[in-house]
Amino acid sequence: MSNLALGCTLVFVAVTMFLSIRQKLGLEKEIAVGTLRSAVQLLLIGYVLHYVFHAEQPLLIAAIIVMMIGVASWNAGSRSRGLRGIRLRIAVSIGITEALTMAILLGLRIIEPTAQFIIPISGITIGSAMIVSGLFLNQMNREMETARGEIETLLALGGTVRQAIQSSLKRSVRASMIPTVDGMKTVGLVQLPGMMTGMIVAGADPIEAVRYQILIMFILAASAALTAMVLGLISYKLWFTSEQTLKGR
Repeated sequence: MSNLALGCTLVFVAVTMFLSIRQKLGLEKEIAVGTLRSAVQLLLIGYVLHYVFHAEQPLLIAAIIVMMIGVASWNAGSRSRGLRGIRLRIAVSIGITEALTMAILLGLRIIEPTAQFIIPISGITIGSAMIVSGLFLNQMNREMETARGEIETLLALGGTVRQAIQSSLKRSVRASMIPTVDGMKTVGLVQLPGMMTGMIVAGADPIEAVRYQILIMFILAASAALTAMVLGLISYKLWFTSEQTLKGR
């Protein structure tokens, strides 16, 4: 793609901003900032990856993955700012998911142990885990309001914190996985995912592109389930006081 063609893509941004102004949505500033940030961030990471792919230094690969986990944890943690230590727990959950995913992919030789494979797939895995973490926290916050009576009743009857919150945890895990599961059901019929589309546009054989996309879809499903379950197990106590009562509204 030429620089001129890339510049012409700003037409889509202009149309979005025009519609926002016309409908008085007040999103013009956010759209402009988002456009600028995404362009700058992607260009910078493009140059960084160009260097890393040629250097093939394990420490650089590890540093990029740690940075991804840190940014993802910070962003997902903003969903529950009142929960002290939630970002650390999100980082642990995402880290476990990333470690297990890479261990399977590299251990079974599904992908080559190079930066060209490890970093993009890690980005997809961590990005999915970040979204799942945010959805899980949103649902848990709602559960703490809508199911407060149920939880307090179970605690009053002598139930443990884990027993009292178990149903809310299950609902939150299920809710956080719905987008991933729905995506798996409709992939290829409603949408052609980004990785597959990118490979086809770049000239790859469609069958080869499909194989890689199947790999990615399976990774997304596993990472979504693992992240939500691990995060639920290590974070549910944050919604309770040291006296094992629900925190105030």
